[in-house]
Amino acid sequence: MPLPSEEFYRIKKLPPYVFAVINEMRDKARAQGIDIIDLGMGNPDGATPRRVVDKLIEEARNPLNHRYSMSRGIPALREAIVARYAEQYGAKLDPETEAIVTIGAKDALAHMLFAIIGPGDQVVSPNPAYPIHQWGVILADGEAVTLPMPDAATFLEALHDYYRKAAKPPKVILISFPHNPTTTCVDLAYMREILELARRHGSYVIHDFAYAELAFDGYRPPSILEIEGATDYAVEIYSMTKTYNMAGWRVGFCLGNRKLIGALTRIKSYLDYGTFQPIQIAATTALRECEDAPAEVCAVYEARRDVLVKGLHEAGWAVEPPKATMFLWARIPEAFAEMGSLEFAKMLMREAQVAVSPGMGFGPMGEGYVRFSMIESDERMRRATENIGRVLARETAGAGASGRRPVHA
Repeated sequence: MPLPSEEFYRIKKLPPYVFAVINEMRDKARAQGIDIIDLGMGNPDGATPRRVVDKLIEEARNPLNHRYSMSRGIPALREAIVARYAEQYGAKLDPETEAIVTIGAKDALAHMLFAIIGPGDQVVSPNPAYPIHQWGVILADGEAVTLPMPDAATFLEALHDYYRKAAKPPKVILISFPHNPTTTCVDLAYMREILELARRHGSYVIHDFAYAELAFDGYRPPSILEIEGATDYAVEIYSMTKTYNMAGWRVGFCLGNRKLIGALTRIKSYLDYGTFQPIQIAATTALRECEDAPAEVCAVYEARRDVLVKGLHEAGWAVEPPKATMFLWARIPEAFAEMGSLEFAKMLMREAQVAVSPGMGFGPMGEGYVRFSMIESDERMRRATENIGRVLARETAGAGASGRRPVHA
């Protein structure tokens, strides 16, 4: 008898997952007792605020909370995030029609694209990018249009040019600032210019604001919803993952344009019953009672950034300190550029016992770079940079006869 087909329509669209190569190497090394310093995946290592954990335990003991919850999130949590937006950004939002709770930011983005994108619909976004920004569009049968973003100004210029030349305007402009992986930051005027493009041409804007409150040196990331009239065209995705060290809790939000929120609400009503209700109640506590947590978390990452940048400079690898996010985006040292990002990352794993993310995993325009995640303690990051320094010095010295140049970014 014939076996069922092993061809699956959407799975066929997905390329091999580059990060899986590094993850597999890390896991094999650890199984052999090798201590790998993992600066790869952006998985926060800090503890969720104690008050939030205590609230979860309290509410989990209540049998009434063991039933299905609401797909769009309990009213108190939607009201809490709307209140936070009013306080932080002066944005006036209706918690009933302009806010929805999601199972993390990735859930918000992927299901929003499923809800509003179909064959022939174009979504234009920067590259390199967080993988779901491109592949979420492709899985939704849309056309992902990626424009290079070596810096914010170049992307904006390319976006203007694309609108001038395209046969029809894209349905969505998908952006994320502060940006993962490049850490690119923008100001409110930049956001206003993107929103004006959307207004002029009838596009929507989706802003992935996952690193809303993880910024350094006095920089304050702007919300697109600060702009008057933004809700006519835009939604913003906010996450509690980094701001409150709640990665495993899976609590995110989509806020803004009521038509897009309505579409996401409708499709999610077919797909899930929302996050476990005690988690939603505890998340409400975080927003209402843990006002110091975001700044405390941010201070930890700012200190780690300084340790990482200083250590890499001492290792002979000149890098730019990021103004925001939990990442550092670094061009591969010139002496190793010919290896490519995947082979260079594999070398760091083997020789320095440090895991980083190869830039090619963020799209073709990420080749030539690696991303560091600042998810280990100051001490372990110092050790990581010392290990990297020894490897770069040894490898460069060993290649001296081949004419490769000294290590610099």
